[in-house]
Amino acid sequence: MKLLVINGPNLNLLGIREPELYGEKTYEQLLDMIAEHCEKLGIEVEFFQSNHEGDLVDAIQRAYGKFDGIVINPAAYTHTSIALLDALKAVSLPAVEVHITDIDGREEFRKISILRPACRKTISGHGLRGYLEAVDFLAGLGNG
Repeated sequence: MKLLVINGPNLNLLGIREPELYGEKTYEQLLDMIAEHCEKLGIEVEFFQSNHEGDLVDAIQRAYGKFDGIVINPAAYTHTSIALLDALKAVSLPAVEVHITDIDGREEFRKISILRPACRKTISGHGLRGYLEAVDFLAGLGNG
């Protein structure tokens, strides 16, 4: 199995950005944690992060025929990007939406996920471990 982990805007600032909400671990530490988890499961993983919506759309499109699933934290684009929704629908790969914080317990605008209809599952509020839960979920689809 081969997974693509996509992270949207400002996630590259983990450890700096509002550590009271997002924790003190850095983006690099997050990637190391996911890579180690995937290695234990025998899963190949690649990572992509961008602050630009079109680059994220391009990454989703490039995943077609190359990856078995997508873990995506669209960050602020969760609430605004029909383009990301359309890209996920177009490639039809199993996707899991991940949010470090509990988006349903935050500001009203954060409770709306435009991407949710294109995802098999949403994991919200489980911190960085949510990414590992997403990997486990997609691995279960591959084994079932």
